[in-house]
Amino acid sequence: MTATLDYLVVLFNTTSGFNGANLGSDEKELVQLMWQVVDLANKKTGKLCEVLVRPDNLELTEEFKEATGLQEEAISAAEPLENVLNQFNQLVANEPNLGVGASFCLCTDGQLHIRQVLHPEASNKNVMLPECFHSFFDLRKEFKKCCPGAPDLKDLGVQVMANYLNIETDPASYRGAAFQVQTMVHIILKLISDPIHHRFSNPERVNHKFETGTCSKMEVVDDNTVIRARGLPWQSSDQDIGRFFRGLNIAKGGAALCLNAQGRRNGEALVRFVSEEHRDLALQRHKHHMGNRYIEVYKATGEDFLKIAGGTSNEVAQFLSKENQVIVRMRGLPFTATAEEVLAFLGPSCPVTGEKEGILFVKYPDGRPTGDAFVLFAREEVSQNALKKHKDILGKRYIELFKSTAAEVQQVLNRYMSTPLISTLPPPMLPVIPQPFIMTGPARDCVRLRGLPYTATIEDILEFMAEFTVDIKPHGVHMVLNQQGRPSGDAFIQMNSAERSFLVAQKCHKKMMKDRYVEVFQCSGEEMSFVLMGGTLNRSGLSPPPCKLPCLSPPGYAFQTAAAVIPEAALYQPQALLASPRTPQHPAPAAPPAITYYSTQAHAHAHAQAQAQAQAQLYMNMSMNMNYTAYYPSPPVSPTTVGYFAGPHGSMVAAQASPSAMLPQPGALVRMQGLPYNTGVKEILSFFQGYQYAPDDYNSLIQMNDQARSLLQPPKEWVCL
Repeated sequence: MTATLDYLVVLFNTTSGFNGANLGSDEKELVQLMWQVVDLANKKTGKLCEVLVRPDNLELTEEFKEATGLQEEAISAAEPLENVLNQFNQLVANEPNLGVGASFCLCTDGQLHIRQVLHPEASNKNVMLPECFHSFFDLRKEFKKCCPGAPDLKDLGVQVMANYLNIETDPASYRGAAFQVQTMVHIILKLISDPIHHRFSNPERVNHKFETGTCSKMEVVDDNTVIRARGLPWQSSDQDIGRFFRGLNIAKGGAALCLNAQGRRNGEALVRFVSEEHRDLALQRHKHHMGNRYIEVYKATGEDFLKIAGGTSNEVAQFLSKENQVIVRMRGLPFTATAEEVLAFLGPSCPVTGEKEGILFVKYPDGRPTGDAFVLFAREEVSQNALKKHKDILGKRYIELFKSTAAEVQQVLNRYMSTPLISTLPPPMLPVIPQPFIMTGPARDCVRLRGLPYTATIEDILEFMAEFTVDIKPHGVHMVLNQQGRPSGDAFIQMNSAERSFLVAQKCHKKMMKDRYVEVFQCSGEEMSFVLMGGTLNRSGLSPPPCKLPCLSPPGYAFQTAAAVIPEAALYQPQALLASPRTPQHPAPAAPPAITYYSTQAHAHAHAQAQAQAQAQLYMNMSMNMNYTAYYPSPPVSPTTVGYFAGPHGSMVAAQASPSAMLPQPGALVRMQGLPYNTGVKEILSFFQGYQYAPDDYNSLIQMNDQARSLLQPPKEWVCL
């Protein structure tokens, strides 16, 4: 087509909302198509044609009516988009100037008319666009080729190009879209005539669909081509992302859905486009809708994309080497499941690509199965048949099936292959250096920062504090995260004295950080601990953390003041991970537990004791940065990092004396993996039948997701994180 192009169809679209540079940014529907044919060989033009489009929701402002001359009555009587597109094809094909077999291509003023209006709206309305709308010429780029000294593309417009070429225009003779089309036709005729003799070739292309593929961690990704989409429905796939960004060219394998700490989708995705121009157009779709949800679109970096989509496993690369396959994730498989059993479960109605080669089982580094697998299907309809088996039974377990992506395969494999095997970790050479505890009390030696930018870092806070930075206690900056693990806009800072915290609140209150003013309040360590553990702090006072399970901790649960940290070498002994049956033992009366651990839910029941002995409270760090960095999760999120669990005093003494010795009883660390999701306290206690426990104290056992970490503390109590 580029070698024998005969005609250009100059096209201009009008929506019921923004036009010009913001065309399509408000998701308003198309109401008008106007075009005119240009004969490139004979330098002739056809007649000016117009077709109105009836939108689903018609709302026209008086300003719009005055600028375009369009009225609601005429638009309401028009045909819907699908009929208009068919009518457009017929009218262009019947153009008198177009000979039989002649080729033509669309030409628009910029990218917005095709990429930001026609393709997104057709996708939302499930309308199939004719082939002619998948290639077009951008008149601004063609003009820039002929006139390199002209203004930049973003500053160009129809009137600017006409003035640069000394073309006289008469806005009074035409209005709205007609004036734009007529002026563009004059510009084209000027470009193909003497002395410029421009030849239109290599039109812009619009991808028909998103192409799946793999990405290596060694690949170089331009930071200016990546965006982060937030707020996606959890069941969305990479093809849904491709439909949301329809009209823009996503790089092959450039849609990566993000997973949370539990391996489930968190509603975010990183998308890589073919160029910075397409990335900038994608940013204009900020808060556009996918179904009933609006999607937030932000800039991201190539490093962010590689963390999610990049992989190094040859096994995964071979599995994903079959392109344009539909991937389905199976979760909850029995650990003994084989490829033959998976094929039998799917049945003949769901043929797997390559039979056994189309099934990838996810395993831990030591070869143990995780219960997850990925399956390849050749066609979308076959994958839909497989998804109908969601929660069907295989063996004695129900199996969950979800549509997946190549990037999700990489993420899941990367995550499980990097999972630390606690039972095989070598003893570290250095002892544990404990993080300072948060000392709570009535002294108002802390400040609370509220309204921080979500992008604020520890360095930004230190710069904000200015000369008061020297008065911050070591590890005294605590940023509060929300339930999704993102910054909540709050932070607490521990100062050396109440006087310095008062001065900070006076001098820094409503001081600007980036584009936001930050509120600074003086508070006590007790108030800070309440917020960090899930409570709220407002003008009406303190509200304790929420407690949905009121019987998790016994009423008489007391917090011990003695505190110690066990050497890390003793914590990672493989023998310490398995508890053996033990006979009743009576702990020494003078050996209280070294550290008492308690959950966020149990905090409300221990409120009175916590106020009396708050200095023994322990908060687990979410980040082990140096200097003043110490992150704390905001409840009800549980810490996802491996914590340090201390046994009773006697066990620590023995461990310190013999680094290779097993943790003595009582007080053994027990880790339970692979628990069914519906496991209750009674099932766990039944599992440990034959081991010493106190039936009347089992309500201090706390269940967390599908794995529990339990600590036996005298006298006969279970406390689980």
